[in-house]
Amino acid sequence: MEALRTPLPLADASPCEVTVVLPCLDEADSVAFCVRQATEAMLAAGLDGEVVVVDNGSSDGSPSLAAAAGARVIHEQRRGYGSAYLTGFAAARGRYIVMADADGTYDLSDVPRFVSELHEGADLVMGSRLRGRIAPGAMPWLHRRIGNPLLTGLLNVFCSTRVSDAHCGMRAFRRSLLGPLDLQTTGMELASEHLIRSAKLGLEIREIPIHYSPRLGESKLETFADGWRHLRLLLVHSPTWLFLIPGLVLSVLGLVSGVVAFTPVLDESRQLHGLILAAILAIVGCQVLQFGVFARSFAAWQLGGRDRLFERVRRRVSLESVLLAGALVSVAGLALLLVVAVDLARGSFDGLADEKLAVSGLAVFVIGVQVVFASFLLSVLGLRRRHSEALAVASEPADDAAEPPRPVALG
Repeated sequence: MEALRTPLPLADASPCEVTVVLPCLDEADSVAFCVRQATEAMLAAGLDGEVVVVDNGSSDGSPSLAAAAGARVIHEQRRGYGSAYLTGFAAARGRYIVMADADGTYDLSDVPRFVSELHEGADLVMGSRLRGRIAPGAMPWLHRRIGNPLLTGLLNVFCSTRVSDAHCGMRAFRRSLLGPLDLQTTGMELASEHLIRSAKLGLEIREIPIHYSPRLGESKLETFADGWRHLRLLLVHSPTWLFLIPGLVLSVLGLVSGVVAFTPVLDESRQLHGLILAAILAIVGCQVLQFGVFARSFAAWQLGGRDRLFERVRRRVSLESVLLAGALVSVAGLALLLVVAVDLARGSFDGLADEKLAVSGLAVFVIGVQVVFASFLLSVLGLRRRHSEALAVASEPADDAAEPPRPVALG
């Protein structure tokens, strides 16, 4: 993982080993205690460290209390958990960054345990409240039994991680990973983004059990709003689960429904209704599948994401072949519609049979047209990638014996 560790410029000329970053919004009851606890733990472990408190607009004197306890206080006027952390990360002088809250919920005497895991090779160390001890009243039942396990389970499925507590706010990571992680979110969902991007980079993620105590002061967490932001972020970062799998399910259901509609399983009065349902499912499924392909191609070509499956398909399937397939499907749909039109012109319209042909022809034609224009859109998305590849080839020394480059697939 060393190749990924491109450090950002230090905010201060005097680097240290550990920076503990604590976001703070009206935490007068606890912030001084947290600063002292972290400072004493680092001193006892022989760690050269600092505590950075990021004030996010407090009005209760929290910044002064934090400074008096020995913290370096910086200010971030843009509200949000993520905004405060991003400012704290940028100001950190430590080789390692430990994240925690300033509300007394986390035992900051555990800071050396997190740093020890980083010393042993971990890239990201997550605290696990669920594998540790949660004090009575520290975590609402809804969060502990439903919200956190559900969102953690989804993250593990979507990102192939194996964590037990994805939303634990106490964690540690290498400061040199800030550049590759490129964290952007400004709210509570930063916790999920941090873990998602770490998984995508292939970082070594470890968990250690921790103790979780009732907070001191008023909670700023909004259960449903923050939960939705976490879920939305998970889906946005997982186009396979957001688009490809639902699209594939809808397409298969459409195909099966279409087959059933053409068999005697349904009586004649219901066959047309079944076929209309099949056409809707197939068209919507095809469209959603295309959204998934667009999302994965955008991530691979424009955001620098790694997608081995997409790259393999791209190398083997050309734009022209997809265009040809889409055109053939469109022509097949038009042919079915033409049969119906001829029957109408001759006055030999065969009721249910021709109605079923009309619905089938329309669905097939629409899907073919979608494929044709989707191919061109993929070509547009790949323009920047093709330009970059052309520049890379042009910069290489000429080699007459070299094999000519393959054309870029799917645009």
